Amino acid sequence: MPLKLPLREAKRRSNLVLLSFVFLSMPLSLSAQKNSCVECHLQLENSLRAPAEGFAADVHKQFGLGCPDCHGGNPAQDDVELAKDRSFKGSPERSKIPEFCGTCHSNSEYMRRFNPNLRVDQLALYWTSRHGQLLKKGDTNGAVCTDCHGVHGIQPANFPKSQVFPWNIPQTCGRCHSSADTMKAYGIPVQQVDDYKQSVHAQALFEKKDLSAPVCNDCHGNHGAAPPEVTSIAFVCRQCHPSAGDLFSKSPHKEAFDALGISECEACHSNHRISSPSDDLLPGGKQDVCIQCHDAGTEPHQTGLKIKQQIDGFVASSEAAKALLAGAERKGVEVSEAQFKLQDATTALVLARNLTHGLSLPEIEADLRDGSKILAEVKSRGEAALREAKFRRSGLVIATIFILLLAVALFLKIRDLKSSPKHRG
Repeated sequence: MPLKLPLREAKRRSNLVLLSFVFLSMPLSLSAQKNSCVECHLQLENSLRAPAEGFAADVHKQFGLGCPDCHGGNPAQDDVELAKDRSFKGSPERSKIPEFCGTCHSNSEYMRRFNPNLRVDQLALYWTSRHGQLLKKGDTNGAVCTDCHGVHGIQPANFPKSQVFPWNIPQTCGRCHSSADTMKAYGIPVQQVDDYKQSVHAQALFEKKDLSAPVCNDCHGNHGAAPPEVTSIAFVCRQCHPSAGDLFSKSPHKEAFDALGISECEACHSNHRISSPSDDLLPGGKQDVCIQCHDAGTEPHQTGLKIKQQIDGFVASSEAAKALLAGAERKGVEVSEAQFKLQDATTALVLARNLTHGLSLPEIEADLRDGSKILAEVKSRGEAALREAKFRRSGLVIATIFILLLAVALFLKIRDLKSSPKHRG
């Protein structure tokens, strides 16, 4: 009796047979059919050869589309004149590219054949963007589809080599927005990408490979890209930082910022060059942002100073407790449970720092009091561990001395035995 195949292997072989049957039953794909467009362009040079080379990895080709789907013509003909028949459209003018791409990408019935999850409102959104508005006015410097997605080598957005994959987006946007010549006509600064690369967001994206870290289009939009308004910046930031936003809304700053037309988050944290949040942003710190609006010595500034003092005191206590545990661990005492407990105190500190957005000193003090109780317990365990280490060391010293005395006693005893008359006889 033949051995039974494992279920997974049986399924795999069954799928292979099915795929083979489907493949053999299918008509020749476009790639297998004659394509005089590609054959001809591969014999050319530079910009005329590039489309044929790039299209091999294009997402459209992967879905079975080819040259005539965008450019028309008859690729089955060898003669150039015959290949460029009445259906031939050639390359569209730059100003026509959005509508050119939108012919397919705005057609829900057509796009559903390839991917029912793809949005089909990109063109409508594009016309609301600053880029689209410029193009409507006849300014062709505004970005169009091909500037961001490429032309004949377009990759799916979730492919790392795609020009619109998260860690490639700053470079893609920067091709225009870092160009002084291009931006001069619009009075737009060109340091945004350089600033972003020094931000905490860029650190998360490029160093930690955190694809959830925001890039240009997360804040500005993609097809409907536009600068956030003063009143909308907070809502943009709240997409990732909802807790801080809710706290700010309950703070005394909310009403004042709205009345003065000040953008909430940006006023303290900047926009593109957002640094890692630090206690130094509070009054008395090296980067005191409160001093921008509140003179030193005023009641609001003093309140901020008290908040910083509370947090600084807790941080010092936390560091002291951490040092105690580290010292005990170096001396060989097990302190993993106390170190785990220390994490609860760290959580209390994180919560207190977040509460600074609400500017409620009593809430911050209450949170830090709970954390201080945890620190007291950790400190007690650390001190107990150090006492145990000291006891162990004392015990080791005593044991060592005892062993040495015992060795000396044995030596003397052996020497006495060797020197006795009986031993000599």
